[in-house]
Amino acid sequence: MRGKFLLSLFLAKAIKLGLNITKLTGGTSVIGKIVLKLCPDFLSHANKYIKTKINITGTNGKTTTSGLISHLLKESGNSVINNALGANMIQGVVNALATELNPLEKYDYSIIESDEAFLEVIYKNFEADYLVVTNLFRDQLDRYGELATTKRFIQNGIDMKPNLTLLLNADDPLVSSFTGGSKCIFYGVQGVTYEDGLKPSESHTEEAFNCPNCGKPLVYNKKFYAQQGHYYCDCGYHRPEPKYKANVTLYKTHSVLNVNGEEFEVPLVGLFNAYNALAAISLCKELGIETDKIQKNIKTFKVAFGRSEVKYLNGKRTLIQLIKNPIGANEVLKTVDLDSNLLIIINDNYADGRDVSWLWDAEFEGVGVNRHEIVVSGSRANDMALRLKYAGVGVNNIKVIGDIEKAVEYVGQIADNNITILPTYTALLKLNKMKSLKRGK
Repeated sequence: MRGKFLLSLFLAKAIKLGLNITKLTGGTSVIGKIVLKLCPDFLSHANKYIKTKINITGTNGKTTTSGLISHLLKESGNSVINNALGANMIQGVVNALATELNPLEKYDYSIIESDEAFLEVIYKNFEADYLVVTNLFRDQLDRYGELATTKRFIQNGIDMKPNLTLLLNADDPLVSSFTGGSKCIFYGVQGVTYEDGLKPSESHTEEAFNCPNCGKPLVYNKKFYAQQGHYYCDCGYHRPEPKYKANVTLYKTHSVLNVNGEEFEVPLVGLFNAYNALAAISLCKELGIETDKIQKNIKTFKVAFGRSEVKYLNGKRTLIQLIKNPIGANEVLKTVDLDSNLLIIINDNYADGRDVSWLWDAEFEGVGVNRHEIVVSGSRANDMALRLKYAGVGVNNIKVIGDIEKAVEYVGQIADNNITILPTYTALLKLNKMKSLKRGK
């Protein structure tokens, strides 16, 4: 079988070269499908080429957190394999490993973002040293069901690896309740300060969150967003004491995290990204990366495509922010420049989630004050248009263009300043291949 493994590595690199030349597809999972056909136990063979294996899972923030960890480790002189484009199901993970592995080398780390439902599938054949869990929000009800199902998927994966070290978000009562592994480390936010005229905003769609232990409503001393905060229950369940504690200061262009008395300037906006950065900083500290290296290198981090990524369309600054569920969308919507031209692209392909009822839980009411025409596109453009109408946006201020390329072209023509694009996942993949969206002016 080792012969098939080596052959699959050669074939993966040949296909990747062909895809790069022809540009037929981004190839984030197609190579993985082919490799698994040829070598079904590929992950078992890949184990011995990687010294320390790290997985990141959770509903939101996986790609940014794994990208941050990968960047910080690489800049500290380590060799790293990372599924950087966010393809996090089994084929995408195999895709990343097969195209990057050199059988003549041994790598220091693998940083693998893992879909919640596929963690246990990956762990069947792939070893694990660390698992970072970011958060658990309601997401893609057609795939996952309710949060209890998502939590069970992850817990099943944890149960397969008794020597695993867990790095958990203490502020999320579902995440902090995971058990197992040989060691459990918590990180959490102590407080948040808003600068540059930013203000905290409360969501009107949040529901009371019940105790994972007894089912009674949790009581919060502090609540940051969604169910994340400082909580306790009369039954004794409470937020665990974090090893890594952050006081966060949010600015319009960046954030500053004071973690256990050490300051880190992060080039990302929003409290949701501050949590991602805290997870990455905490893990790197656990791995022994020096504080001064983390402080220096985190400033140079470049986001993955569509995660607060800046491109240029007809010379106009274009911010692309992935949206895929109500909590994530709400946090993104808090950061939207309401003076920019807004394009919202909603698809309902399998990777997006067929159920788009989440649009009614996300608070699009805030974009109603945008002075520009709002353009909606994608396979569920009409659903988005209806949602905007009920959010108070005038029908004459909504433009429906189902074809994504035509919608992007239209926005590029009418925009008089900056542009904001909010796509779902498969729409994001299409945007990433469009030549009109460029990294430089």
